[in-house]
Amino acid sequence: MNIQIRPYTLADFPQLLEIQKEAFPPPFPEDLLWNRDQISSHVHTFPEGALLAEVDGVAAGSATALIVHHTGKPHTWAEVSDNGYIKGSHAQDGDSLYGIDVCVRPQFRGQGIAQALYQARKELVVRLGLTRLIAGCRIPGYHRYQHALSVDTYVRKVKQNEIRDSVLSFMLSQGLEPLQILEHYLDDEESCHFAVLVEWKNPYKKEG
Repeated sequence: MNIQIRPYTLADFPQLLEIQKEAFPPPFPEDLLWNRDQISSHVHTFPEGALLAEVDGVAAGSATALIVHHTGKPHTWAEVSDNGYIKGSHAQDGDSLYGIDVCVRPQFRGQGIAQALYQARKELVVRLGLTRLIAGCRIPGYHRYQHALSVDTYVRKVKQNEIRDSVLSFMLSQGLEPLQILEHYLDDEESCHFAVLVEWKNPYKKEG
């Protein structure tokens, strides 16, 4: 299998939308899927953060990111992503690459697509001399435990491999570590509207 990562363009919009529809079926809100104007804004605002994964020429997954100043303040997906347009929140002089979206078509899952996209993000962090990669991580398994466990306990148990969460467990396997719980991050029933801010630090960047 030949995985290629390249910047996506506006011409890729039909493929990007199809990837999202397959990757995020209901109950994920359809109005959160990319529209053409958002893709255009990604491409013009920060093309380096707009990534498409292809397998033997077939679109298999995508990822979108922007640069921000990491402050540690609570935020929502809409706030950090400028409602998915990134133009109003992208800071070219920021210190952190913030991933706002990763999705892989179901038929290509388990074949290293998401890992390749995250590796490309890490390489971008290093190339741009940024301090870290961060992302608001969904915890779609939490709805099965919400009545028995606090969200903090759930995250701790996932980190300790006592519970597997399809998204957070993957993030941990990629070397990202939980930083904080984000309430009302996204209209996401599976995650009970929570997310976990996760971080990968650039090993070549000295802080201070």
